[in-house]
Amino acid sequence: MIFNKNIECMGRDEMTALQTERLRKIVIYSYEKVPFYKKKFDSIGLLPGDIRTLEDIEKIPFTTKDDLRDGYPFEMFAVPMSEIVEIHASSGTTGKPVVVGYTKKDMDDWAEAVARLAACAGITKDDVAQVAFGYGMFTGGFGLHYGLQRLGATVVPASSGNSERQIMYMQDFGTTALISTPSYALYLSEICEDMGIDPKSIGLRTGLFGGEGHSAELTAEIERRWGITDTENYGMTEIIGPGVSGECTFKNGLHINEDMFLPEIIDANTLSRLGYGEKGEMVLTTLIKEGIPMLRFRTKDITVLFDEKCECGRTSARMHKVLGRTDDMLIIKGVNVFPSQIESVLMKFAHAAPYYQIVLKSHGFIDTMEIQVEVADGSILDSYRKLEEFENTLRHDLRTVLQIDAKVKLVEPRSIERTAGKAKRVIDLRDKKQF
Repeated sequence: MIFNKNIECMGRDEMTALQTERLRKIVIYSYEKVPFYKKKFDSIGLLPGDIRTLEDIEKIPFTTKDDLRDGYPFEMFAVPMSEIVEIHASSGTTGKPVVVGYTKKDMDDWAEAVARLAACAGITKDDVAQVAFGYGMFTGGFGLHYGLQRLGATVVPASSGNSERQIMYMQDFGTTALISTPSYALYLSEICEDMGIDPKSIGLRTGLFGGEGHSAELTAEIERRWGITDTENYGMTEIIGPGVSGECTFKNGLHINEDMFLPEIIDANTLSRLGYGEKGEMVLTTLIKEGIPMLRFRTKDITVLFDEKCECGRTSARMHKVLGRTDDMLIIKGVNVFPSQIESVLMKFAHAAPYYQIVLKSHGFIDTMEIQVEVADGSILDSYRKLEEFENTLRHDLRTVLQIDAKVKLVEPRSIERTAGKAKRVIDLRDKKQF
């Protein structure tokens, strides 16, 4: 099902014209309503009227997360608080959180954006959708809630945590769609097994997962355990929350709501724009946001854009699953390492459970990396030969992918912490700080 065919199946020339018109308007709006943007433009002698085409967007300075933190709490807002009907904020792991506000129209657009992506993933009004995201200041729970309701699905606002009760709701309410982080979906399958329940017997049909990226291998593991179609959706607090893009059932990339969000790919080092098919950092501009417009926001997410028509019939540009983050990149002995690379290797081994942590330490001026891998079956820990063979194989394959040596430590089943939110993959002991 396509929720809004007029937009989602729009021809490329028509979409470009719509984006160009909306870009011109949002630039003028941002300049006139947000002092931050007026100051940015004036400092380089840029006028809103200088932005006439999509290519002209290169003239606009980037916006970063630090800009929003510096403007805490409301300096980036374009409207008075009397017009803001809802406020959300990022978790704020360092410093002040990022705060965003929504007007009544923003809320309507948000529901529309998510409804499209939910339909894209195969959700219909006949589904019972259980939202296992938190319902606090985090945008995930409310964003998916609004969009699923707009679509007409029955929403179970279970929120996060209380995992046994989550399973009870699934069984008693006939839940057919699970909305959560992929790591929590995986954990819930373990809870099912602990309760003596086959996850496949519950009757889930599909999953809408977000909040953290997950590799193709992890996707396959979730699908195997639950017997569902695993789809990923993408968004961020600074732009709108969930609703920027999402996979259809053909899973050939995440469809972008291009009429609302203008995507670019840049080289993170030179800041120059890249074309379709080239890997780089995603930059997003909101085209219709009223409460807090964003011009050329640097997401730090690494991906690829492509614009070929999808088998599902949608003509919107798509993005590859996020391949990593420029700020998640670890530099070990001069080599760039992304956690997603490690996950892809581990998920190929039957003996490895889909839970791991990367521990960074310093010895003098040299950084070291230990990858703690949870084994799927604790019996292997009783066999020194099997243990050694598995560790050596893992170390070899990781060296091939990462181009550096990493210590591998196998740990007992269930020894790595589970969470209802985002999984903590990296423990940095070089400065005694965890993130």
